[in-house]
Amino acid sequence: MSDKLKITIAVTGLNNTDNPGPGIPVIRGIRDSELIEARIIGLSYENLEPGIYMRNMVDKTYMIPYPSIGVETYMDRIIQIHEQDPIDLIIPNLDAELHTFIKAEKLLKEHHITTYLPSFKQLEERNKGNLLSYGEKYSIQVPKSISVTSFNDVDHIEDEFSYPVLVKGKFYDAYVAQNSEQVMTAFNKISAKWGLPIIIQQFVKGTEVNVVALGDGEGNTVAAVPMRKQYITDKGKAWSGVTLDDPDLMEITRRLIKESKWKGGMELEMIRTENNEYFLIEINPRMPAWVYLSVGAGQNIPEALTLLAMGKDVKPMTAYDVGKMFIRYSYDLIGNLADFEKISMQGNL
Repeated sequence: MSDKLKITIAVTGLNNTDNPGPGIPVIRGIRDSELIEARIIGLSYENLEPGIYMRNMVDKTYMIPYPSIGVETYMDRIIQIHEQDPIDLIIPNLDAELHTFIKAEKLLKEHHITTYLPSFKQLEERNKGNLLSYGEKYSIQVPKSISVTSFNDVDHIEDEFSYPVLVKGKFYDAYVAQNSEQVMTAFNKISAKWGLPIIIQQFVKGTEVNVVALGDGEGNTVAAVPMRKQYITDKGKAWSGVTLDDPDLMEITRRLIKESKWKGGMELEMIRTENNEYFLIEINPRMPAWVYLSVGAGQNIPEALTLLAMGKDVKPMTAYDVGKMFIRYSYDLIGNLADFEKISMQGNL
């Protein structure tokens, strides 16, 4: 098609391992589009992220520093890449990046780089530590949770909760703890990796159901596909899932997007109890690693987000195939040591 949108898109989250990032699934959705002709630039934090070496997915990859280096230094590298390889749109796919990209939105616009992200307020209010007040504001049931910052706080957990409890990092990782020793172990693991605070959350028994959705910032749900996890890894990641017919869950999603005016991709993680009550346990403020299931079910969310970001009109999608299933698998990617050396030494491939 000659009228395809020709665009260069930079994508993060290429760590497609047992704890996969959303980058490759997002790219797959864009590659599947009949409306977009994209050149894909990968932005990578580690030189062994598999996406770097997937030549059918990523046209060129550049190494970038971690966001913890600071907004100015991080953005200096992004602009440097842009000046030698012009970028139209950046799709960040990791929670830890979003503060940086939202903060730098004006700077990116000055360089004609587009993003499609929630506001800083939207990002903060759905923060794990703020989930209780978020539930009250939007009339959604949320399990009781507290933030802890020291071992002394952990000693008092039994005053607030009965076991088991969930121990969560501020960005990633969650462990079920059956006693105080297991809480301590999880606290040490998560804090060493992601820092403080750590979230302790009431454990709600039921079925975990998730929704990947896209809001336009005006209160409209452009796309939404719910699924139930079929197989979960020891890291809590969905390794298999199936799309659901769940009108109540869809109504919660649409109402939340309408009232919050959410902009961009999101994932709602919910627990549905035996009494058909829904508890919100987490909102991830970007597309999840299983977003390609939405493409398979008839709603190409990465495509829709790209079109919205570039100012195109996208009609809300309501239909999707129920009973579509994804199964993740391991695959040995064969590459050359020369490629590894080039990305390591020169910072691009």
